Amino acid sequence: MQKKLLATAITATLWASTAEAARVYDQDGSSLDIYGRISIGVAGGGADFNSSGNKVSKSAEFVDVYSRLGFRMSHQLTPDLKALGHLEWRFAGDENTEQGFTELRKSYIGLQSHQYGTVLAGSFDSVYAQFVSLPFDVYQDRGLLFKSSGIQSRGDSLAYYTPELNGFTSFVQLKHYSERGLTIDEQSREGSVVAAQGGVRYQQGPLTVGFGAVEDIVRGGGNGEMLYGLIGAYKFSDLFTARLGYETQDESSEYGGGFDTVGLGGSIAMGPWAFTADYYNVERESRDNSNAWAAGAYYKVSSSFDVLLELADGDAPRINRETQLGELSDNVYWLVGARYLF
Repeated sequence: MQKKLLATAITATLWASTAEAARVYDQDGSSLDIYGRISIGVAGGGADFNSSGNKVSKSAEFVDVYSRLGFRMSHQLTPDLKALGHLEWRFAGDENTEQGFTELRKSYIGLQSHQYGTVLAGSFDSVYAQFVSLPFDVYQDRGLLFKSSGIQSRGDSLAYYTPELNGFTSFVQLKHYSERGLTIDEQSREGSVVAAQGGVRYQQGPLTVGFGAVEDIVRGGGNGEMLYGLIGAYKFSDLFTARLGYETQDESSEYGGGFDTVGLGGSIAMGPWAFTADYYNVERESRDNSNAWAAGAYYKVSSSFDVLLELADGDAPRINRETQLGELSDNVYWLVGARYLF
């Protein structure tokens, strides 16, 4: 998927886009690109309690900041039709581990036609994240409070998006949760289900606006209610891009989870420097509200190496009457790191 290319279009010269992939094969209409990054940092701060209400240590530690290795493949079938393949893994770049790769993040095949659109099958980022919440996805670690790439996605998915027509692109995705091979005791209460998501994006000149909806089923970690988002960005110049977004989800009588989130932010790029800042107001139906923020400063040492500082305060809500995650216990999370990109 074209996440990084879209991010570059939205934030102009913002350093966060990855270095160009290395083409290792290009012959007879077939190509193979390899790309990745090794990203290491030191992180500290954050909330005193986890989501279960247990007190946790906030001491500084070395962390991996989503290091990854990937391959992009394509074969030109006809002048208009191209076959696609994509593999991407995450690995722990900060420690010695026997597991090696920690996550198969993307694994899909597809067909791409400039006339008819693109079809994908397998495991990939949700189309909602790619076409709607993407303008706010500018942080390497924490800071994005709108729904992201994993929502009702990653595995057993089909997606289709149209070619861009007068600035408009429509998209839809189906994620299948199967019960095949499970015993009666192992099967979930919801059974075999399909979660759908889709919407439309308008992108013309300096303006990008996306509207989308996700069937946020319980089987996939949601509360069983529809999620809606309207998010956009405006590129005022090559130096400054502003973004504004709104996301909402109804309260479930059984699972809760209802909220309204408004986000406002911007990115500034000045030579090798880039800066980002975002503010979120989160109003929850059954829990405390939050005024969250995030900020980042980045310096591109070269096309393949950069350093960063990120801060984030999620203004975590109270877990229960005994555990207060507010101003006294929810401290600013910080991350200082560096990345080598290839």
